[in-house]
Amino acid sequence: MKLEDATFYHIYPLGALGVINAKTATPENENTGGTTNSAPLLRLVEWIPLLKRLGTNTLYLGPVFESEYHGYDTIDYLTVDSRLGSNTDLAALSATLMDHGIGLVLDAVFNHVGRNHPIVQDVIRKGTASSYAQWIADFDPTHPGPDGMPFSYRGWAGHYELVGLNTANAEVQEYLIGTALGWIDDFGVAGLRLDAADCLDLEFMRELGRRCREKDPEFFLIGEAVHGDGYAPMLSAGGLDAVTNYEAFKALWSSYNDRNYHEIAWTLNRLFGDEGLCRDRLLYSFADNHDVDRVASLIRDPAGLYPLYGLLFSMPGVPSLYYGSEFGIQGRKHDRDDSPLRPALDPHTLDRTAEHPDLAHAITRFSAARRASPAVRHGSYRLLAVDSQAIAFLRVEDSDPCTGCVLIAVNGSTERIVLSVQLPESSATDFQDLLDPGYYVRQNKTGRLSIDIPSHWLRWLVPAGTHG
Repeated sequence: MKLEDATFYHIYPLGALGVINAKTATPENENTGGTTNSAPLLRLVEWIPLLKRLGTNTLYLGPVFESEYHGYDTIDYLTVDSRLGSNTDLAALSATLMDHGIGLVLDAVFNHVGRNHPIVQDVIRKGTASSYAQWIADFDPTHPGPDGMPFSYRGWAGHYELVGLNTANAEVQEYLIGTALGWIDDFGVAGLRLDAADCLDLEFMRELGRRCREKDPEFFLIGEAVHGDGYAPMLSAGGLDAVTNYEAFKALWSSYNDRNYHEIAWTLNRLFGDEGLCRDRLLYSFADNHDVDRVASLIRDPAGLYPLYGLLFSMPGVPSLYYGSEFGIQGRKHDRDDSPLRPALDPHTLDRTAEHPDLAHAITRFSAARRASPAVRHGSYRLLAVDSQAIAFLRVEDSDPCTGCVLIAVNGSTERIVLSVQLPESSATDFQDLLDPGYYVRQNKTGRLSIDIPSHWLRWLVPAGTHG
């Protein structure tokens, strides 16, 4: 499967399965090759009907390998976390997903490890005599580190419980690339999300991608990056297939809250317009994730979730849903505690217990419209109109600019509006709404469309007669 045709569903398994505070598993559930029906990881199979209902075809799992606590403090890259199950369980889950046409993407936490990782422990014991000393980023034995560490080093973003790896070191590169290749062999992963990719060596990422694509030509790497100015260099010099679109994440909800759709218009044009930083490149788009407040807690009015997700699925990029947010569940960080963002959830009860069950039905419609729209998945972006609470843009496949186009018109206001847009001369004349097939609109003699858009909704317009 090509990355541009993917729709992601993101689960943080240690939280979603309610095991983050669990004690170490009993010996019979360790990685001995046996699979137990009670392994928490296997309960993720129960999420498959929801994934399919939503039209998602790629499951991205947060960290699954042995760690000290939250998964991003790895102590063993080759063994599934004992709180979740075993390597055999992960392989079985991947096979089941594949049987349902769903690819598996893992979180690759290659920038840093936990202090109890054997590499770090060897350097603690042996100091400069350790063969791993130069594997530690900014290793300095002449100065003590935090919390009694006998050497100083680079932590991640001031978190010194996370010991940085020197990914410019050839031995480190080979170790991590070998790890990733083993995950392909053992678990059939379709791609990786590189945690803290904006801290990784660019040559390392390029070589990692090259070696993984030798095994699977459609294998993809998605890098975590925050600042938009760094997206293009990482995509080109780092050989990545996509990076995380934090710029649009913020603009999606703040444009609505501030009644200022000029913000999301500016962001999309900066990234994807004719002179855009990432024109013709892929970004991984999301409304929320394991690190940021749930979008339902950020949005001013829950009704705004509908145009927000409509935008997410129609704007350039590969969309991703964070588990439970499709039902509008809330969650905010508290005193740097991320646990409210990562709750245990039961997919069987979400319909009944969620505050906004209708949102999932709407997202299912957006997802179906996206699957039916090659221009949305592959096409260019052109802004047509924007005001404080509405935006319209055109997505066009270069191979067929007349029939291969989609016009998206979004209304974020509390009132029904009529939005007037001017179309290029080569565009179709009559349009039909994929979300409401009974709605048609025709250009007037000057090439303008007057689009009637319900409150907190959107029109997904395609040339009439191009869809059954």
